[in-house]
Amino acid sequence: MAVKNVLGHTLEALGESIVSGRYEPGAAIPPEPTLCGELGVSRTVVREAVKSLAAKGMLVTGPKVGTRVLPSDQWNWFDPDVVAWQSKIGLTRDFLRDLQELRRVVEPAAVRLAATRATPADLAEIGAAYDGMRHAIEQGGDYVSHDLRFHQGLLRACHNRMVIQMSKALGALLRTSFEISTSRPDGPAKSLPLHRAVLDAVRDRDPVRAEQAILVLIDGAAQDIELVLGSRRKLPSLAAPAARLKGRGVVPAALAAVRAV
Repeated sequence: MAVKNVLGHTLEALGESIVSGRYEPGAAIPPEPTLCGELGVSRTVVREAVKSLAAKGMLVTGPKVGTRVLPSDQWNWFDPDVVAWQSKIGLTRDFLRDLQELRRVVEPAAVRLAATRATPADLAEIGAAYDGMRHAIEQGGDYVSHDLRFHQGLLRACHNRMVIQMSKALGALLRTSFEISTSRPDGPAKSLPLHRAVLDAVRDRDPVRAEQAILVLIDGAAQDIELVLGSRRKLPSLAAPAARLKGRGVVPAALAAVRAV
């Protein structure tokens, strides 16, 4: 096994132990020799994993305090690893609430800007992502990845450097929401016209209509999340590949009006 894979597995094991509460906030993690024995790796690998976790805001190290777990509100929740570990351990209602509130703050403002700043290349990228979503519904395939590409394309199209950086960090967070919506019966088919409304408004250079359309989409996702939580169904995990749709064959009437881009 390559050194990189050994480090990756060690980082994942320690990260999941922290997220799961095995190592509680304020507690010291086991000393290096113990971790080396438990994980079957060298001290160098353990030290590198600890450094990575400290960079993610999950651990603090020092000569007097040792290596201790920080409270979860100090963790870097824009880090895809942290989100993936939380997803694998189990998404909480608070986590999903925070995600929806963040989307409602960031995306409408970004889409307003995109409606005035998007370049032809931006519009082509967002349109291609939309085509991928539609194809996944009609013919089967990976809907979630195209959905993520659509929303990240909108964030990049606002041409604000801070938001563009945030779009990279938001990827795992957004995928969480999309996986849940996609798990609902006919969820993708029902949301596709809402995505088309956003795309059309951005193409028409109408920031007000674009903002209203993305809010409808975000609020619909929030309802999907509440329904899934209320059903007590197992939530999707980001550790697994995105779920693939089987394809509908015949295009439903609800999609017929939005086939031509």
